[in-house]
Amino acid sequence: MRQNLSIGEAARESGVKVPTIRYYEQIGLLPEPPRTEGNRRLYDDGHLSRLAFIRHARELGFELDAIRTLLDLQDNPGQSCSPADSIARVRLGEVDRRIARLTALKDELQRMIDGCSHGTVADCRVIEVLTEPLGAAGSGNPSVGG
Repeated sequence: MRQNLSIGEAARESGVKVPTIRYYEQIGLLPEPPRTEGNRRLYDDGHLSRLAFIRHARELGFELDAIRTLLDLQDNPGQSCSPADSIARVRLGEVDRRIARLTALKDELQRMIDGCSHGTVADCRVIEVLTEPLGAAGSGNPSVGG
């Protein structure tokens, strides 16, 4: 069991930057570790495990409030996992909506490229489309960029 790790060592082990570790402590996602008489933080495997959980959840795009709830569920394993499922379903919906926006963006860019005559700028479909008001370029989706 690893213990008495400095914040730098905890950062290297967990892949979370030092200022981020301090921030997670400040907002209560990570319990403050014990300190030496010289006020140096001392981390252990429990801290590293929690940091890995938070880092992975952030990589998946979960917001801090959702992570807080997920950590609470993890800390109380006797609870129903229904809230965790609900949080994951909400995140999946967000990802699906983002994929739809990106797909529409890709399609619009492809239409611009396909319409290019490879002639002069005066005949350039890319320039023409970018000059048109948002949504008028045939995408039918004024929120493609949003």
